[in-house]
Amino acid sequence: MNNSKNIRFIAVLALVIALTLASCTASATPIATEAPQSTQEIVIGLSLSDLSNPFFISVQDGAQEAADRLGATLIVNDASNDSAIQTQQIQAMLDKKVNVLLINPVDSDAIGSVIQAANTAGVPVITVDRSASSGEVVSHIASDNVAGGVMAGDYLAELLGKTGNIVELEGITGTSAAKDRGTGFNEAMAAYSNITIVAHEVAEFDRITAKQVFAELLDQYPDINGVFAHNDSMILGAMEAAQEAGRTGIVFVGFDAVDEAVDAVEKGTLSATVAQQPTEIGRLSVETAIKYLDGETAPKFIPVELALVHK
Repeated sequence: MNNSKNIRFIAVLALVIALTLASCTASATPIATEAPQSTQEIVIGLSLSDLSNPFFISVQDGAQEAADRLGATLIVNDASNDSAIQTQQIQAMLDKKVNVLLINPVDSDAIGSVIQAANTAGVPVITVDRSASSGEVVSHIASDNVAGGVMAGDYLAELLGKTGNIVELEGITGTSAAKDRGTGFNEAMAAYSNITIVAHEVAEFDRITAKQVFAELLDQYPDINGVFAHNDSMILGAMEAAQEAGRTGIVFVGFDAVDEAVDAVEKGTLSATVAQQPTEIGRLSVETAIKYLDGETAPKFIPVELALVHK
């Protein structure tokens, strides 16, 4: 009888041990959960002033290539040269919780309020090609536009034999590109006492506007020898106006080296254009943004080299 009880006790004990082991094994097995999330995708907002301009299309292309290569999502907005529209678009990108903003300002002064909004939201801002007058910016990536203006001015003076009457077609008032290119150009011109700038006219970086403005200047001044425009769209418009007016012998110098302008240099109708590297500007902007988000310190200014394109 005692043996029988011992046997039953041993059997019960074995069953308890087995159940305990089974319970331990079950608890050691991971409970089914969702797969671990991969690193959060970086979303970059790119606000460009005017995508009708081939220069900014190239900036977009460079930025998109870098974003695709580095696994980031790029949201691009075209402000159509309207600072109010740009402010609204950037605020919408902030509402979408972008990780970083790349801004090419329509107006360097007007952009300050929305950059300050980004600062408050903790979204880092990088300015592209054109700087901002206010607000905290991580980095500014652009050509040295003052140096480019000097380069264009000196070359125009050389082609004119350091004498003559010239016109300066200016970009959008309030943009850093217009200010800096004009500053450099006028610094260069100050060294040539026999060159007279007969007109400084705003043509808004726009080809059609420049054509109209220069057509009026051709009527007003019968002895224009040279023209410098703050971008190639304007210089190409001025060239069309001169051709339609039958005016020859004018030296034209532009800025940006867009494809049509480079072709015109090759044909000899445009004397020179200052070459920026817009694709490189776009690429560097995205790469700098991602490095900054990864904890690297970004230089306050990242210059992109210029070159003079001429025959």
